[in-house]
Amino acid sequence: MRILVTDDHAVLRSGLTLLLEREADFQVVGEATTAEEAIERTEQGGVDLVLLDIEMPGMGGLEGAEQLRARHPRLGILVLSMHGEADDVRRAFAAGASGYVLKTAADEQLVQAVRAVAAGERYLHPALGAVLAQPDGPRGPVDDLSPREREVLRLLALGYTNQEIAEMLVVSVRTVESHRAHVMTKLRAGSRAAMVRHALAAGLLDDEREGTRP
Repeated sequence: MRILVTDDHAVLRSGLTLLLEREADFQVVGEATTAEEAIERTEQGGVDLVLLDIEMPGMGGLEGAEQLRARHPRLGILVLSMHGEADDVRRAFAAGASGYVLKTAADEQLVQAVRAVAAGERYLHPALGAVLAQPDGPRGPVDDLSPREREVLRLLALGYTNQEIAEMLVVSVRTVESHRAHVMTKLRAGSRAAMVRHALAAGLLDDEREGTRP
């Protein structure tokens, strides 16, 4: 199992590397400090599983997981986080994570998580099962969108064209069109106006300031 360790804290990366390489069938093939670096390193090949922190400089772990999943459908993606809120866990899995483990986990739990994800299973830290089982308020259809789909929805609601969104997100127009189609399907929205209503209801435009497009 060839593993890429991704975290912006050098001490934690070193500790994780030492822990994982105790296992005879684990090999840490590299370290990354950002999601962008993880994507670049994975593109070079020779990576079976990416251990990915959520909070890092740059695009962050959730968007990184989404891009890694889109580019490498069979890649194992194990999120390692300090946060155990239900919404964080749901967003991670929606973004394409294969497993979610807390940084407070015991050594054997992390090893177990890596083995589970490597076997194609979904892993959830034992302490989080009860958290997900607790009701945390009503969920709307926008909650089921991936982080990138939510961003595309927000920009569409602000009036930007597919071409403009592609330039802003540094992706192809075809990628934006694909995200837009997925958003419309998930929201059952047949028009831009319907998508705008969903974006407003979900509070995606609450932080916009004067001068933003109508």
